[in-house]
Amino acid sequence: MIGFKAWIARSIGRLSRATGRGGGTTLPGRVLLKLDPNAIDKLGARLSEGTTLISATNGKTTTASMLATILEGAGRRPVHNRAGSNMTWGVATALLEQHGTEGLFEVDEAWLPEVADRLEPRTILLGNLFRDQLDRYGETEALADAWADLATRSADRSDFVLNADDPLIADIGNSSGPGTSYFGIADESQALSELQHAFDAKLCRVCGHELTYDRAFVGHLGHYHCESCGMRRPEPDVSANRITLRGMSGVTARIDSPEGSSKLELPLPGLYNLYNALGAISTARQMGVPVEASVRSLASMKAVFGRVERIRIKETTLSILLIKNPAGANEVIRTLSLEPAPVDLWIALNDRIADGRDVSWIWDADFEMLADRIGKVTCTGTRASEMALRLKYAGWPADRVEVIGNLEEALDRALGGAKEALFALPTYTALLDLRKLLADRGDTEKYWEG
Repeated sequence: MIGFKAWIARSIGRLSRATGRGGGTTLPGRVLLKLDPNAIDKLGARLSEGTTLISATNGKTTTASMLATILEGAGRRPVHNRAGSNMTWGVATALLEQHGTEGLFEVDEAWLPEVADRLEPRTILLGNLFRDQLDRYGETEALADAWADLATRSADRSDFVLNADDPLIADIGNSSGPGTSYFGIADESQALSELQHAFDAKLCRVCGHELTYDRAFVGHLGHYHCESCGMRRPEPDVSANRITLRGMSGVTARIDSPEGSSKLELPLPGLYNLYNALGAISTARQMGVPVEASVRSLASMKAVFGRVERIRIKETTLSILLIKNPAGANEVIRTLSLEPAPVDLWIALNDRIADGRDVSWIWDADFEMLADRIGKVTCTGTRASEMALRLKYAGWPADRVEVIGNLEEALDRALGGAKEALFALPTYTALLDLRKLLADRGDTEKYWEG
């Protein structure tokens, strides 16, 4: 019976795409789940080689794409929600189109427990937890509790791959089974000079005492211990050392594991993408792919939808870097601070449901780091004026910041004023609007719209 219902859902999706209405990454799955609430369980059971799930506040789309690249380099073709629709209907849509024997799905943080219970994955990668959309997710501790509960009930069937540098994630290893492994950054030279205002994990999850940070790399990700109960950061199985940040050009690092050392040349920028790569390499290793092979595959890694994506528009290179919370924004700012000045920016701040209605997070992002490096700045989106106000308080020269409500007009103004490079910093729904605009104008290919 699932076959007929799946046929209906696929047909509706194809019709929607054919009429140009989008919905290709969500509509078929939504229809299928209406027809059969247990469709994910049934279709997932057909994946004879099992399923891998990836979740994180920041970087899950990129990490999933990295792991897919590694697996494809090893001759494997996973069923994958590559367009980033990561709630149950996005997973259902990907399962509808399956032509493989193993699954690879990025999953929204809040939906992870339900999807994992339905698919009973062989491997679960947990990347990080940052404060994000408090009106939807609540505090990070609530998600960490839900994930720890998931680990407890999945301990006998799922291997967990955990970020040792995030105390919220590493603690889950106390609930998961013997197949748990860890990854992290070892290069102390890349540590921040001080903890950022936006760091989130302050208390030990074992005893509740305040954590002591020896160093931090991205937000609260770093090396830590508890002076009260003795809890310490786990020793990573896969780690990065001798790291060189090369701005938008990428990152180089030595990847150390029990298999030896390999040189990673990642064409994506920032420590945040290095963390994504470490997660993908560690998970691939858990799935039987040697570290050296993973490192080779990632050398040709391409940016995914809106995550350091580069689009050539006439004489200007437009680089799109999604921002949606303080930790992610700070890493984008940190990357841009390595670019030659002046830096021209197009910033789009929306407060729609998918962005989170509360945009107060912009006051925790360290825009001050770019104050003396900016060129022309164009602010747009539903909360453009508030973004401009934040930049004023960050010390950005007011005569270089312009507010334009219409997204297309703002983009054209920014492109017209830029020299060779323009950096676009949109929130999630602004990213979708921007990508649709660029596709409609023929500047890039279309993605199915969710």
